Amino acid sequence: MMDYPAILSIVIWLPFVIAIGLLITPVRHAYVRYIALAVTLVDAVLASLLFINLDKNMPLGGFQWVDRITWIDSSLVKSQYLVGLDGLSAPLVLLTAILGVCAVIASWHISVRIKEYFIWLLVLQTAILGVFTSLDLLLFFLFWELELIPMYMLISGWGSGRKEYSSMKFLIFTILGSAFIIVGIITTFITSDPHTLDMTMLILNSGGNLIQLGFYGATFVYFCFFIGFAIKLPVWPIHTWLPDAHTDAPTAASVILAGVMLKMGGYGLLRINVTMFPLQTVAYSYFIILLGVISVLYGAFMTLKQTDLKRLIAYSSVSHMGLVLVGIGSFTSAGLTGAGMQLFTHGTITGLLFLCVGLVYDKAHTRSIPELGGLFIRMPLVAIAFTIAGLASLGLPALSGFVSEILVFSGAFPGFPILTILAVLGIILAAGYILWMLERVLFGEVKPKVQHVSDATVLEAFPLILLVIMIVALGIFPGILIDVLDQAILPVVTKFGGV
Repeated sequence: MMDYPAILSIVIWLPFVIAIGLLITPVRHAYVRYIALAVTLVDAVLASLLFINLDKNMPLGGFQWVDRITWIDSSLVKSQYLVGLDGLSAPLVLLTAILGVCAVIASWHISVRIKEYFIWLLVLQTAILGVFTSLDLLLFFLFWELELIPMYMLISGWGSGRKEYSSMKFLIFTILGSAFIIVGIITTFITSDPHTLDMTMLILNSGGNLIQLGFYGATFVYFCFFIGFAIKLPVWPIHTWLPDAHTDAPTAASVILAGVMLKMGGYGLLRINVTMFPLQTVAYSYFIILLGVISVLYGAFMTLKQTDLKRLIAYSSVSHMGLVLVGIGSFTSAGLTGAGMQLFTHGTITGLLFLCVGLVYDKAHTRSIPELGGLFIRMPLVAIAFTIAGLASLGLPALSGFVSEILVFSGAFPGFPILTILAVLGIILAAGYILWMLERVLFGEVKPKVQHVSDATVLEAFPLILLVIMIVALGIFPGILIDVLDQAILPVVTKFGGV
């Protein structure tokens, strides 16, 4: 294992420190883009090194590159700056760092309040990285809340359409979820024995850390966390903020929102609900899978009627995040690994889809499907990337989406065959709406709106090629990710009788 002091904290805080530097120094606007790109590239390289050097044989509760500083030490509360990585968080840290690079490049065209825009983008990256690495519940919540500010500012300041309405709706829904989460955190602290916010201790004592409350008291805490994370995932029927936020957000914000912010909800469910409350996860597995299946089917049916490319992809995200719940509810090694892998693969696939839509919108000035057609002739590179992302989204073998979906289904089917078959119907619908969308947008006669558009430039092509490589590589060599995820997931399943 690579042993460099504070390397994880450097990955987390580097974007924030540079953002503060940009704020207080008179940097020329012409240089801000290059500074932001350099910072995110450094972060991506460091995150890649951490992922590659992760020890895959660590036991349950074993975290690496841990930094620990006590920052609140009173008779009432003791909280720490405590961060670390394991097999569940390392892939999401890598995903965040890579999509950070893509978001900066996707923002190259920004010409209004450039410095302010990139400051918010960098702060957002630190907040999300903090969520995925926090091992103290209070620290986790602070990073969770920090993320709200930059995303709200990006949508309301640089979005389009009803940007003020969409950004406020996003804020209200997320704050509502945060209210449930803080209730869960406070109750966990008060009832744990000994009182602690240290997630490593809570994980090691999972199944018995809320003895004073009993099973049903712990169930109350479980669902406080569940509702908060389900809003962010999002899950039907508390998903309605997502299509509006995606539709009106700038391209980079959509990439981060779909690529990693939704994953905060799935990560919270796996890190806290599954790992700290496994007995409740098993007890309410049918409800969890049923909710996931409803989300899968609802998102798929809603996608069929969309005419805006961004709203189509947004509803497809609701559908695909439902599969995360199906995998979690199965409480099997295959299902939970599939859920974790779905978080990563969906991040790369949807990130690529939103990058392609952003390029189409920048050049054709429309996202309306009826106004698009023949893009394969005018934008062949973008069209190829769009096609690969679409095929990965519908689960084509040899692409990454297939691997995560087959793991989820194989994990859930033995215990819940009927619900699993219903979830598979959502994938069949995905094939329909994805192929129908690609046929209308990429093929046929060249519509007037795209008569004079040009293909991606070399800079614009870089994130497209990068994400295509990741999607194909994971589709052919899924063990790269599965072996890492198993380090965190298999011990939990083994300890509590899963298969």
